[in-house]
Amino acid sequence: MDKFRMIFQFLQSNQESFMNGICGIMALASTQIYSAFDFNCPCLPRYNLAYGLGILLVPPFILFLLGFVLNNNVSMLAEEWRRPQGQRGKDPAVLRYMFCSMAQRAMIAPVVWVSVTLLDGKCITCAFCTLVPVETLGNASHSGLSQGDMKRVLARIPCKEIYDGQELITNEVAVRYLRCISQALGWCFVLLMTMLAFLVRSLRPCFTQAAFLKSRYWSHYIDIERKLFDETCTEHARSFAKVCIQQFFEGMSADLVAAHCHLPRKAPEDAGEATEKLLGITDLDTMNMVLKSWHRCKPPLHLHPPALPSGNGWTGEVQPPVHPPVPRREMAAYYSWV
Repeated sequence: MDKFRMIFQFLQSNQESFMNGICGIMALASTQIYSAFDFNCPCLPRYNLAYGLGILLVPPFILFLLGFVLNNNVSMLAEEWRRPQGQRGKDPAVLRYMFCSMAQRAMIAPVVWVSVTLLDGKCITCAFCTLVPVETLGNASHSGLSQGDMKRVLARIPCKEIYDGQELITNEVAVRYLRCISQALGWCFVLLMTMLAFLVRSLRPCFTQAAFLKSRYWSHYIDIERKLFDETCTEHARSFAKVCIQQFFEGMSADLVAAHCHLPRKAPEDAGEATEKLLGITDLDTMNMVLKSWHRCKPPLHLHPPALPSGNGWTGEVQPPVHPPVPRREMAAYYSWV
């Protein structure tokens, strides 16, 4: 159990490596799902195109959404986008950087699916079998078939066992032709995605280095701030529960003492430490108000030393700068009696 806890803590502390691992696992899972998928083309003119393009495009869209769902930063991005302005402005460049980082990771599994599907060729063969150029690859002089009958025959090309148009065009010739086009599209797609990834990862920081560094810094800041806030809330909730339980048992102990005349026990030594961790927030309404204030009006990103308390109490007004006292000059006179 301790080993699993250590692994989970390591993954939490290295969230970027964790998300890269998740994306790699999803990419491998997409290839395994495709290899295990039983592809059955309907071999009907009205359904081949919908079935083939559906297998090619719908699963990548699902994998893309799963990439966002499995990313922990989606809720952080939505919270930062929808929060009120308050004392802290919202930088659209930071939000764009966060969204692009998540989208890049979420695109890995869909790209792998589309690449594997195109290189395999079954979807393109099923979707566009009715568009095979019979005049070039088959017997164009074959008569006795209307346009609808010819499409009905060509739609059975993916189903070798029921294909009955060998006089029109050979099944092996049509399948080889469509698979060749599909593989060419697949390798072009792989090349395009590789070049696009190279441009995004390598050339973008070169042209906008200052903006890139600023967006990355504040993106990390938002992530770390949220983690620290959650840890502080967890520690406060633990101290709150501890003090509440201790007060309950102290009250029960006082009632038992009054009823049975037992000697009261001493309070535990760590009760004062737990009370100090509450930071003065000791009731439900105050805690709810603090949480609402954190959501509505986050503190500004301007660190400064705390203001000094005045005679009328604490004031948040800007105090005038205090100049150090000017050292006084002392003059000494010497008299001679000679």
